[in-house]
Amino acid sequence: MAIDRPGRPEDLPAAEVLWARWALVAVLEATAKAEARADRRGGTWIDGQGLHLDDRGCTWWTFQQLGEGRYLLYGHDESSSVKWHEPSIDMLAQAPSWLPYEHLRELLQGWELGCVYWYENGSWARAPYPDELDDDGLDCGMSRFAVREEALGELIASERGLPRARADALLTAAEARRLTTSEIGEVLDAAASAEEYVPADREAMLRSLELAALGWSTRNQPGSS
Repeated sequence: MAIDRPGRPEDLPAAEVLWARWALVAVLEATAKAEARADRRGGTWIDGQGLHLDDRGCTWWTFQQLGEGRYLLYGHDESSSVKWHEPSIDMLAQAPSWLPYEHLRELLQGWELGCVYWYENGSWARAPYPDELDDDGLDCGMSRFAVREEALGELIASERGLPRARADALLTAAEARRLTTSEIGEVLDAAASAEEYVPADREAMLRSLELAALGWSTRNQPGSS
């Protein structure tokens, strides 16, 4: 399913599916070195605030779960013309009361925000756009996770260099919330034996996997209490 320009709420998959695809990439990219960068971090990652994507250039995004069945997606891609539109577009128009308005308004005041989408009761929504708006950045920013084939491409092209069959199996497991330590172990083993070895940080990956809640917890490790 492709994303239109500007994006439409129905272009996005269910929030739980979007979370699973994005989170899987974050797990596979996780390293302690990246975690230590804090405010200067780039790439794809997960922390206590949610999922993040930042290429340190033209696009950044945050995806948060804000209660049972409630999600918030917001960010900016340089292709978005929302914040420059005249007359101005209220990106929070018709938004629900549970959004973190103080934070979002700070971003708006700093001209940092390109679009805002929210998810509740199984459906995505956003503020109304004028008919002449050409793009809100959702396509360039989120197609990599919203479109399954592109999500597979992200995994195949990642530092782990996953074969297509393994990438598809991992993605299927993540979407079904049944990703296991064995499957992550296979990725680690494959990385260690690759000709162009990219070190995998097991502990960082498992920390991210627990935060992602894709079906496994560190409490299930052998020997844990």
